Amino acid sequence: MSETTASLTRKIRSAGELQSVVRTMKALAASSIGQYEKSVQALGDYYHTVELGLSACFRESKPAVAPIKRKGQTDTDAIGAVVFGSDQGLVGQFNDVVADYAIKTLAALPGNPEVWAVGERVHARLTDAGMPLVGLFSVPNSVQAITPLVGQIQIESEARRAKGEYARLYIFHNRPKSGALYEPISQRLLPLDTPWQNCLAKVPWPTKTLPEVMCSETVTLRALIREYLFISLFRACAESLASENASRLAAMERADKNIDELMQTLHSTFHRIRQAAIDEELFDVISGFEALSKRSSCLKPWLPAGDDPEQNRHDGDDQENVNQAARRTGQHPQQPQNDQDYRQCV
Repeated sequence: MSETTASLTRKIRSAGELQSVVRTMKALAASSIGQYEKSVQALGDYYHTVELGLSACFRESKPAVAPIKRKGQTDTDAIGAVVFGSDQGLVGQFNDVVADYAIKTLAALPGNPEVWAVGERVHARLTDAGMPLVGLFSVPNSVQAITPLVGQIQIESEARRAKGEYARLYIFHNRPKSGALYEPISQRLLPLDTPWQNCLAKVPWPTKTLPEVMCSETVTLRALIREYLFISLFRACAESLASENASRLAAMERADKNIDELMQTLHSTFHRIRQAAIDEELFDVISGFEALSKRSSCLKPWLPAGDDPEQNRHDGDDQENVNQAARRTGQHPQQPQNDQDYRQCV
């Protein structure tokens, strides 16, 4: 299909409008990614502090927190899972990566999964894959909005766990890496069984002075466990948001580059077609001028006296003498003998 200047103008205008949207999304992602990266860094230090507190409790007294199993509950019962994704698009393969990883991981575990999705996009992806979804949460738009989300997840998941619907809980999310890269990871949040306690008890203390639990060990341990569960969900959400904005920033940079290349191609094609149209009009003008010049040169020798402005301007006096002589003799100025001579000239 041949392009026209009008169609190219519309395409250039549409590409410019799309580029403005892309650059706006890129600016929003760049401004948001900073707060989430700082939050992830701070949460890493705090998470390690909570681990050290649990390690001190388990080191001082043998692991005493046994996983609670309801009557008739086995390891093959339902598995609770929380998958963090995004509400908005323009994030590349962000939701597909974490959804595929969660589907593959849960399929390898014994038991039937019950999934909570954080984000409409990942919810749709899990629904298409046939995963049994039991809840949907909105993605927070700031660091301050993460805490209410974590509270909602804890309340709903604990209510189902108290009914004996599941004993194991996993969380799936994307963790940011260097640059705009990210990787899907999972963490088993529940149960807090003996292997988990033994693993924490082996965490080395950073100094030579060993800690001592001052208050009741049970009260301190319960407080640290509540903080551990909260910070695990909080960190997973913050890392997911940092990865989402990094993915969106990279996607918008690629889109901006592609639009620039498209704009250059469209402008080049527009100028080429416009120049071709101008050249064609110029050729028509030159051809017409040459045709008129040729016709004028053929008609000029047969013009009667007084009809040629150039002859009147240069030979006015001679022409008057010729006309007087012609009137005295009864003759007329020489003209074509017949129409054939005229047609030959034309």
